[in-house]
Amino acid sequence: MITRRQFNRLAAGVGAGLVAAGAGTAWASPKRYQPIRKGDGHYTQPWFLDSFLEFKDDLDAAREKSKRFAVIWELEGCPYCREMHFVNFSIPEISDYIKANFDIVQLDIKGAREVTDFDGKVMPEKKLAKLYDVSYTPTIQFFAETTDGFEKPGGRKKIEVARMPGYLRPFHFLAMFQYVREKAYETTDYRSYLQGKFNPQIKGGKEVPSW
Repeated sequence: MITRRQFNRLAAGVGAGLVAAGAGTAWASPKRYQPIRKGDGHYTQPWFLDSFLEFKDDLDAAREKSKRFAVIWELEGCPYCREMHFVNFSIPEISDYIKANFDIVQLDIKGAREVTDFDGKVMPEKKLAKLYDVSYTPTIQFFAETTDGFEKPGGRKKIEVARMPGYLRPFHFLAMFQYVREKAYETTDYRSYLQGKFNPQIKGGKEVPSW
């Protein structure tokens, strides 16, 4: 599993030199969405999935709506989690795309709520986080469209098709969701996919969003 440091280094490497190309630009829409702060101190989005925390049911329900299923791991007081909500999710083009294409469950890396994993085993959030080797916040896990093969050796790793182990700037953040939605992970890695988004804009003299 790629570490957060390795992941951020790869993403940063792809974006190197783009500040000049996009200097002074902003996201197209001046409108901004605002997060909601829950009683436990976590920030959330009104369109996040309010479920019984049963992964297989949530994944099946997402597929029936032609959506993908993802889990966001956060921690109360996490500065990058806050950044994700106040910056990334505040941009309508990003939130609207994700809301239309993904069902997202928000979990606490140290939480005690009971979650039912794909195999039917029930455990608290913090134990599930350890089971999936989630160590950083925010971390976003993206899952396959079905649980086929989950019961086989290594099935837990195979059902997770992509992971965002840490905070990414908005352009990179949206690109990861597009990478999963388009199933680009079947043919290429995220870095190559991201580079493919930058190259046409640079060659065409277009501005790349810079934050």
